[in-house]
Amino acid sequence: MVIIENMLYFHLPLADLIYSFKESNTPGQAIVVLLFMGSIYAWTIMVTKGLELRQARLTTARFLMSFRKEPNPVTLFLRRQKFPESPSFRVYEKGCAALATELETQGGGPDELFVANVDSANERLTSQQFEVIRNVTERHVADQALLLERQMGVLAIAVSASPFLGLLGTVWGVMEAFTGMAQAGTATLSAVAPGIAAALLTTVVGLLVALPSAVGYNLLAQSIRELHVEMDNFSQEWLAQVQTVFMRHM
Repeated sequence: MVIIENMLYFHLPLADLIYSFKESNTPGQAIVVLLFMGSIYAWTIMVTKGLELRQARLTTARFLMSFRKEPNPVTLFLRRQKFPESPSFRVYEKGCAALATELETQGGGPDELFVANVDSANERLTSQQFEVIRNVTERHVADQALLLERQMGVLAIAVSASPFLGLLGTVWGVMEAFTGMAQAGTATLSAVAPGIAAALLTTVVGLLVALPSAVGYNLLAQSIRELHVEMDNFSQEWLAQVQTVFMRHM
């Protein structure tokens, strides 16, 4: 008997929510449905983005480990090694392609220029060519940062708009409850309580959408910031090596 009572008590909040939804007016029910759909979309973004960023961190760690084992900054590029899930690798790939383009202007294919005269590599790039490579690299760092932040704006909207949307439904419902009470000419608690309880449902649902979204947004934003800083640091490290190996010393 005690177990059955505990089970009933456990299900009371859900029953209260269902009852409040049934008692809500049409705008309130529409807002609850909209918030519920927004919650599903927000959770979808948080899960998929979290998996994407986790894979990016793991792949970047493997890429940086492989890159730092090589004495030449273009070895991985020449070996056609791929780390496609890593934003730092994509920056590296574009930077190496820009370096190859600048070296091709001095004759020969890029592979031959990379490999054939490593000992005399510091005779190759001018300062203007190096600045072109730097600009390409920095531009692709910014591009990758934008890709990492994709869909984060939608999650931010869920965080900021859900409580206000819930509050709108609550205020609307309370207004209708008091209007109905005035028209009926009764001021008893039993007359107004169901309407107010139903109106408060939208605020509860709005908070249930906003709170997990806020936590998820902050965790994802922190991960994106770390990957962005890692890209910046790597691009500077790679450019320094390119300057040492390929820059023409005056």
